[in-house]
Amino acid sequence: MTYAADRIHEEVAYLAYHFHWSLDDLLDLEHADRLAYVAQVARLNAG
Repeated sequence: MTYAADRIHEEVAYLAYHFHWSLDDLLDLEHADRLAYVAQVARLNAG
């Protein structure tokens, strides 16, 4: 099973915007870790 490229782009852009990490650093994250960061940033933004 593959993960949609547009979804990866959304996650990476979201995290890059908030964390200012490099593209390589963001792409090096395991998928589950990247999703955990996305969820945490979303919670912080909502709160």
